[in-house]
Amino acid sequence: MNRSARTNDRFANNRKDGFGSDRGGRSRTPGQGRPGTRPGGGARRPAAVQGEFAPPATVTPALPAVTSFAELGLPAEVLETLTGLGVREPFPIQAATLPNSLAGRDVLGRGRTGSGKTLAFGLALLARTAGRRAEPKQPLALVLVPTRELAQQVTDALTPYAKALRLRMATVVGGMSIGRQAGALRSGAEVVVATPGRLADLVERRDCRLDRVAITVLDEADQMADMGFMPQVTALLDLVRPDGQRLLFSATLDRNIDLLVRRYLHDPVVHSVDPSAGAVTTMEHHVLYVHGADKYATATEIAARDGRVLMFLDTKHSVDQFTKHLLGSGVRAAALHGGKSQPQRNRTLAQFKSGAVTVLVATNVAARGIHVDDLDLVVNVDPPGDHKDYLHRGGRTARAGESGSVVTLVLPNQRRDMTRLLSDARIRPQVTQVRSGEAELSRITGAQAPSGVPVAGSAPVTERPQRGGAPFRGMGTRPGRSGGESRRTAEARRTAEARKAARVRRGA
Repeated sequence: MNRSARTNDRFANNRKDGFGSDRGGRSRTPGQGRPGTRPGGGARRPAAVQGEFAPPATVTPALPAVTSFAELGLPAEVLETLTGLGVREPFPIQAATLPNSLAGRDVLGRGRTGSGKTLAFGLALLARTAGRRAEPKQPLALVLVPTRELAQQVTDALTPYAKALRLRMATVVGGMSIGRQAGALRSGAEVVVATPGRLADLVERRDCRLDRVAITVLDEADQMADMGFMPQVTALLDLVRPDGQRLLFSATLDRNIDLLVRRYLHDPVVHSVDPSAGAVTTMEHHVLYVHGADKYATATEIAARDGRVLMFLDTKHSVDQFTKHLLGSGVRAAALHGGKSQPQRNRTLAQFKSGAVTVLVATNVAARGIHVDDLDLVVNVDPPGDHKDYLHRGGRTARAGESGSVVTLVLPNQRRDMTRLLSDARIRPQVTQVRSGEAELSRITGAQAPSGVPVAGSAPVTERPQRGGAPFRGMGTRPGRSGGESRRTAEARRTAEARKAARVRRGA
């Protein structure tokens, strides 16, 4: 996972109350930084445990699936809200897991992105918490998620049902005011949706206690493992009620989560709607072979299509630069990555969902936790690092039975790796050699030439200064320096100017 895909949740190395280790004897070594980084700040993906996940055997038989929400015995307020929102029938993962989670069973559920996992765990969590009142700083139910965007999506999806049941929710994520979040917990919140780092900060500050939490949900636990958050997650799970209910849901399950399953799930009901790498039947997969000199012209024409498109690139810098290029070409684009503040990210997503922005250019921060209605095209301008990233990027389209396409631009030197990645994902794409301006590119993606008229109000991207000088002369330098001038050179220049001014004064 590239560095920009991580949340900005900070997590100190030497936490109290066991937050420096996973309580299994493993802790960070001296000098080890934040999860997912190496000395010097370069990004790397934590080493993954290879192999297919082997689900635990279920001792107690699972309850049978239902065909309607009415069969579940949900509160009348929830049924009325479902009807009012047009949710008529449960999705397969909801029909299979809700009877068991409502009965208090631990559940391990796997379903592709967009399959309805949020309501699968959310309705049970809310129904089983209804009628109880949380004391200040002591929530009764907890949903742990890996990213801010997913936290917001879960909160948005569950808020109508929580309001109907008069349950208070609090969202606890990095990048937002920790004081306001602490205030919400002091006021009392029955349900907390949180990223691990920020919740641990609040626990350490004694603004939150978890010993009253009776229901804990881990959403996208495999991504938390990939991002290096497993020690934080296990430390938090050790603080909730040991006899509480655990619900673990994800679009992909692998051996990275074996620890969680073995230690924290007791005789769980295991349900998988799709195999871990199963392709969605309503989703088309295209690999477009392009030449390096033509790659961004091709991507620009795709971005200029009629309709919205989500485009993934590897780094924050490349996202900003390509967005700037699109704006100058007449395409209404916006950038989304971990370097943006949370209010900026929220505003950008709102513009994309409303149609004010037609192209969202993003790093892997947008690969999970983002739901946009009627998004029918996802483009990997830069191919993903592994098959899980591919599946989660592509999962932003063809959601809830809708159709969509995933297009990946592949250079000649990337073909072998891409073939291997798609084989791991068990996907057989349509492969086409294309060039910008060709009818075949338009047929597959709807590409067209951009207007060339810069978008009104677009501003150049401000780059953060980089060590060793700016990437281009005159870019990224601090005020008072000439383009590319080092700190030592600038100091010497100022000293010489000061001496010259002093000589002038003495001779005056």
